[in-house]
Amino acid sequence: MKFDPTRARPLPREFYDRDPRRVARDLLGKVLVRRHRRRLLAGRIVEAEAYLGRNDPAAHAAAGPTARNLVLFGPPGHAYVYFIYGNHYCLNVSCLPLGRAGCVLIRALEPLSGLEQMFRARGLTPPAREPRLTDLRLLTTGPGRLTQALGITRPRDNAKDLTRFSDLTILDDGFRPRRILKTPRLGISKAAAEQLRYVIGDNPFVSGR
Repeated sequence: MKFDPTRARPLPREFYDRDPRRVARDLLGKVLVRRHRRRLLAGRIVEAEAYLGRNDPAAHAAAGPTARNLVLFGPPGHAYVYFIYGNHYCLNVSCLPLGRAGCVLIRALEPLSGLEQMFRARGLTPPAREPRLTDLRLLTTGPGRLTQALGITRPRDNAKDLTRFSDLTILDDGFRPRRILKTPRLGISKAAAEQLRYVIGDNPFVSGR
């Protein structure tokens, strides 16, 4: 389904005011949009992971609220951006009512628009011809790649309200995935067996297996 931003609307706060597992599943197919000057960068969410707050040992909120993770404790629908491994950012969305921590990590996008700028933001030379799948996978397949491609950083975007039209938002354009799969989360050591990663089945932009 081709993305038409004029027909898409931000997800309401009530969408995020739920169990992160339901939010992660329902975020699949929605569109993450960055508006930069007059350009629009967009990618369809094809992979997301749920983190369950203080009862989840893999969650940043497991130890309680801190200056770093306060966004996770509400209100829902806000961006939680953190720096990892000393080289890239990860984008999460806060879930659950104010005072209860939970979030969804956006792990991969299918790039839709603004491809040339995404290539340059990733330090790559835009292909002279129509990009191949192998080229496009370098843009937004993986949480660090997608934040770099869309220029998402903690100083710029942490705590940003994603339920409003702004320079960073998540839109619903009516797309609905035909097949959703659930797997263990990736890249963690605690609670690694929990099946809290959700992907659009057979989508070539999903990271990992």
